[in-house]
Amino acid sequence: MNIRILTFSLVAATFLAACSGDKQESKEKEGVETVLPSQPNEVTVMPLTKRVFNHELVSNGKITAHDYADLYFRTQEVVAHVWVKNGERVRKGQKIAELDLFKLNNALAQNKNSLAQATLEMQDVLIGQGYAPDNLNAVPADILQLAKVKSGYEQSKAQYEAAQYDLERATLVAPFDGVVANLFEKEHNMPTSGEPFCRVINTGGMEVDFTVLESELPLIKAGEKVEITPYASAAGVRRGSISEINPLVDENGMVRVKARVDGGDKLFDGMNVRVSVKRSVGEQLVVPKTAVVLRSGKQVVFTLKDGKAMWNYVHTGLENMDEYTIIDELEEGMVVITTGNVNLAHEAPVKVVENKE
Repeated sequence: MNIRILTFSLVAATFLAACSGDKQESKEKEGVETVLPSQPNEVTVMPLTKRVFNHELVSNGKITAHDYADLYFRTQEVVAHVWVKNGERVRKGQKIAELDLFKLNNALAQNKNSLAQATLEMQDVLIGQGYAPDNLNAVPADILQLAKVKSGYEQSKAQYEAAQYDLERATLVAPFDGVVANLFEKEHNMPTSGEPFCRVINTGGMEVDFTVLESELPLIKAGEKVEITPYASAAGVRRGSISEINPLVDENGMVRVKARVDGGDKLFDGMNVRVSVKRSVGEQLVVPKTAVVLRSGKQVVFTLKDGKAMWNYVHTGLENMDEYTIIDELEEGMVVITTGNVNLAHEAPVKVVENKE
């Protein structure tokens, strides 16, 4: 009885294994047919030739104002007038804001009177020493200095000049043509102590600060033209030139670069932008980016030979938005498959069609 059961079990196991093998073979066959379809893949091709390649270095940057001035009030008085607002363009010398001038005018008048009294006392000292007060050039330096000290002339003069300076600085004016920013104070209020009242930014001289890889450093130089594209698309593309390259590589292998750009009314301090540096690097073997696919993490380009796709490992060099340069493996004159190559295998049959673009 046990022998019969064992025999039956062996027969059943053999049958199940055979069925499983058939299913596995069917799946593998189905997988192969999926990768290598019976119909040839339709592809587009191009002959590989050497031509001038325009390298494009792309980076992210931030706009900063090259020229700006934070304006401060020197004295603590109530703000009497504010003539501008944030975002408003101002001309050099244009009034921006003014403090209440009553106390400042009064202080200047008092110091002016003190200076006049000190001048009279100094003249009395000189007369007592036998010198004419209206001809100070004839008075010896030590005698003149003694007269100024006794009369308090120098101290009164310094206080008068300080009061005059405070009065002049009680009215803020634009130091150059620009746009007003960070103006938050209101009339009839005391401005915040130690804080700038506002900032004037010269938008005609903006800078963009960006980074490049250490390996890309030989491809840029001072004076090179750049294109600046703000992520706020309404600002449009702006053109500038590289103004400085910081001779230091940071721990991430990056180098900081600055470029000058005319901002007009469209670029704001702190704006995020895309920076593009274009430069011709002579004749290179160039393929479209669509021609390069990845296989097991390696770059592959398929070439056409006798109606079949041939697998070629490659190393790409420089790149721009649409193309790569090829460093090795491929030779001029080969026919490169540019599209329809995503699911190709080595020696897969292909059908060449015209590029619809």
